[in-house]
Amino acid sequence: MSVPAFIDITEEDQASELRAYIKAKGAEISEENAEGGLHVDLAQIIEACDVCLKDDDKDVESVMNSIVSLLLILETEKQEALIESLCEKLVKFREGERPSLRMQLLSNLFHGMDENTPVRYTVYCGLIKVAATCNAISFIPTDLDQVRKWIIDWNLNTEKKHTLLRLVYEALVDCKKSDPAAKVMVELLGSYTEDNASQARVDAHRCIVRALKDPNTFLMDHLLTLKPVRFLEGELIHDLLTIFVSAKLASYIKFYQNNKDFIDSLGLSHEQNIAKMRLLTFMGMAVEFKEISFDTMQQELQIGADEVEAFVIDAVRTKMVYCKIDQTQRKVVVSHSTHRTFGKQQWQQLHESLTAWKANLVAVKSSLQALSTST
Repeated sequence: MSVPAFIDITEEDQASELRAYIKAKGAEISEENAEGGLHVDLAQIIEACDVCLKDDDKDVESVMNSIVSLLLILETEKQEALIESLCEKLVKFREGERPSLRMQLLSNLFHGMDENTPVRYTVYCGLIKVAATCNAISFIPTDLDQVRKWIIDWNLNTEKKHTLLRLVYEALVDCKKSDPAAKVMVELLGSYTEDNASQARVDAHRCIVRALKDPNTFLMDHLLTLKPVRFLEGELIHDLLTIFVSAKLASYIKFYQNNKDFIDSLGLSHEQNIAKMRLLTFMGMAVEFKEISFDTMQQELQIGADEVEAFVIDAVRTKMVYCKIDQTQRKVVVSHSTHRTFGKQQWQQLHESLTAWKANLVAVKSSLQALSTST
């Protein structure tokens, strides 16, 4: 990728022009080029370039792009420290101000480098941080397949891999992208092993709370299989997750009565938890019974007779349950419900259903062939 330059001259003269421009803006920097070569010039220019970011001058983008273009022609071994320094400036300086300019400069640097260059990791992290401050994460590639490819291309160690995934997760959460954020967190937790699962305590805790808090997340059984989450067994947060995965409303209410301060400390709303547990309880009932009386619903869901219809309507809107109300016989007739958990028993049921469908199709085919032969 070609990066716009400040002026079309030799690298040495370009560095000299940059020095003069930055000094004219008030920076304490010599106009004379350093004896150590271009990388020394760039180190001093980057250190003093804050004055450019303060300015609303139309030349600022060209000046900063000139720095980027010079960085890209340096030898790889001389790039890393300078790129890290520039990224730190662009991320931290006047955080929240001129985000589009800072993102553009980081993007130019990111796309101007070879795809497999490890220091792209630093630039990408900078892009994510800036994008998160201005709700612009949708302009940054965060697709998991692409992120996985970069992790391999850049040969990231375990610590950097976790840092990258955590940054992407936090940025997606900040920008209200709950679904992709959840996938990234599961990817992060799934990358831990038995040996280092204990180090993921904070991430696992955060993942559980986010899943419980999200009004659109109802299926959480997959979290229980993650090693860092399993490491939390015996703790209140794991007990709470288990309730939301497979228990009924009554179990949650009992847990809340015994651990009210803990629920409050997580930042969870008891009223929202009650609403979610009512739906989850109803989902479990709908899997087990195809007809559910109003009286049973009132008892299990702890709602009044006048609340049943509104509850069913809200449940159907989630698309977790498909059913209709029979007011005459005071019951709900279920046509389909999503399983809260999907284990060996559910796989067996699926196998039996598919086997039955296959047998029915064979019978239909035989009947059609018999009709075709007779005519």
